[in-house]
Amino acid sequence: MLVSLEHISKSYGADLILKDVTLKIENHDRIGLIGVNGAGKSTLLRILYGELESDEGIRSITNGVTIGFLRQNSGLDHTNTILEEMRSVFSSLLEIGEELEQVHGEMEALSNRNDAQYQELVQRQHQLQTAFEAGDGYMIDVKINTVLNGMGFAGRDRNTSISSLSGGEKTRLALCKLLLEAPDLLILDEPTNHLDFKTLLWLEEYLKGYKGALMIVSHDRYFLDSLVTSICELDRTVLTRYPGNYTKYLALREEYYTRQLKLYEAQQEEIARLQDYVDRNIVRATTAKSAKSKRKAIEHMELVPKPNPPLKPAKMSFTYEREPVKDVLHVENLSVSVGEGEQAKELFSHLNLDLMRGEKVALIGPNGIGKSTLLKAIQGLVGRNAGKITWGKNTQVAYYEQENTGLHEEKTVLNELWDRYPRIYEHEIRTALGGVLFTGEEVYKQVRSLSGGERAKLKFAILMLQHANVLILDEPTNHLDLATKEVLDRALGEFTGTLLMVSHDRYLLSKVPSRIVELTGEGIHSYPGNYEAYRRAIAQPSVTATKQEELPKEAVPSASANAYHRSKKERAMQVQQKKKLAETEAEIARLEEENGTLQTEMSQPEVAGDYAQLSQLLAQLEENNQRLEELYDIWSQLQELC
Repeated sequence: MLVSLEHISKSYGADLILKDVTLKIENHDRIGLIGVNGAGKSTLLRILYGELESDEGIRSITNGVTIGFLRQNSGLDHTNTILEEMRSVFSSLLEIGEELEQVHGEMEALSNRNDAQYQELVQRQHQLQTAFEAGDGYMIDVKINTVLNGMGFAGRDRNTSISSLSGGEKTRLALCKLLLEAPDLLILDEPTNHLDFKTLLWLEEYLKGYKGALMIVSHDRYFLDSLVTSICELDRTVLTRYPGNYTKYLALREEYYTRQLKLYEAQQEEIARLQDYVDRNIVRATTAKSAKSKRKAIEHMELVPKPNPPLKPAKMSFTYEREPVKDVLHVENLSVSVGEGEQAKELFSHLNLDLMRGEKVALIGPNGIGKSTLLKAIQGLVGRNAGKITWGKNTQVAYYEQENTGLHEEKTVLNELWDRYPRIYEHEIRTALGGVLFTGEEVYKQVRSLSGGERAKLKFAILMLQHANVLILDEPTNHLDLATKEVLDRALGEFTGTLLMVSHDRYLLSKVPSRIVELTGEGIHSYPGNYEAYRRAIAQPSVTATKQEELPKEAVPSASANAYHRSKKERAMQVQQKKKLAETEAEIARLEEENGTLQTEMSQPEVAGDYAQLSQLLAQLEENNQRLEELYDIWSQLQELC
């Protein structure tokens, strides 16, 4: 057992947040903590971490157990550089390394290797060497580079000041530091926010091999499915733990509620039966003793708590009246830039895309590649340098923007919707708002007071009343709680119109799309099927995908001409890249094995006392480590390309 909470309760004023919460975390546990916004997840984490006292209950932690807690910009010294901050994790080990170098220098300065001072230095050197190797001191820089490269800092100067980083970069760097610290229990609060696919996949794989326990709060359902082995749901002050990942939890939660409700109702019926007997027989001399016995049985009964009914879910449905033509959208040779003058930057050029009636297409790609700009460009919301955009007849487009702009801060929720559709009766407006859980007096809340999740739901209410046959959605699940994400998944899956969306939500991407379109610096690659099919396709060179070549405008073929086929040049390049990747991995393995042999040799007493031989081995080890750093960088670049 690492940490345990027993019968924990916590209130803020008159508001009860946690009630009788009990939780034990064992080594190697993988726990996902979920609950609606405001359920008390942050409060529970702070109590678990030890920075917040509970009103009732006991928190226990085993001696020597370390806990790491990722929060926004947490645990960073902003006066440090990136490298200084990462190396601070190994400060005690680095001090040993510095002392080891000092001892080596003192040994070299002594000419007589038989005197007492030299022998003392040999003994001290052996102690330091043992401690340094036990802490894997020779691999410090390799570990740092591995984590930094994996978390998206591969091209960033290690001497960059932390104060100059963005908020998202600081959070990623804080996670890097925690991963290097490797605490016994790692608590991660929304670690996947703002991560692109490459970084997210790396983090998943890294955490799968993490030696300690994990407690993860996340709205990324795919991430939870990949990592956790139990789900803790915090619902109306009560914590319930379910075995399995997120998908398993969805099934078990329904079973648990049904079972608990039956147990509760059965016990209430039994109590009512016994109480009826008591009421009828307590005053009779012949049956009073029996009645008193049954009354005691009621008093000593361990009551089954009435389970909380599931929270009312949102209701979403996207419908339309007019059917568009088969060819919904044709984009040909599109080029778009952002910025002006010397600051102008071309996001993409010669881009081709076709969208057919009934297709559900997901647009993916690295952050900053231009996905959101592409959605705006095809709607004429931003200018273009060149290209042709043709919408088919009878297409009606509804657009969900990631930033949730376009809302009027001073209006009430009711007026925000009604002013857009003044001819609709109030009952229909209220029904639409009720579907996204704005009920009663909540419809009179001002837009400026809404949370991110409430704003998103209001935008979906607007979208539903548009009755468009083409939906363009930019990160539609951002800000939504898990329950509403499930509702949106179903609504988009049932939508019979045409869908084009940008999303990082891999759970959504696995359920809804009929095609994945990847936007890269080289153009567009198109993959039939959902996210899982896309993953299989990129893992298998034999599986083909559409690719746009960097050709002059007049030479670019239409999307239909090159659909699902790669050029010979691309196939040859991928073969070369995979060959180079295999060669790089082999050299990394060889050098790591050689380093292990060198470290074993240096630990031998006869070598530890021979300064010349030890220096030679250390020089070889340092040379290997420098080469390994280069290889890790090459490996990261090849992984991205392959």
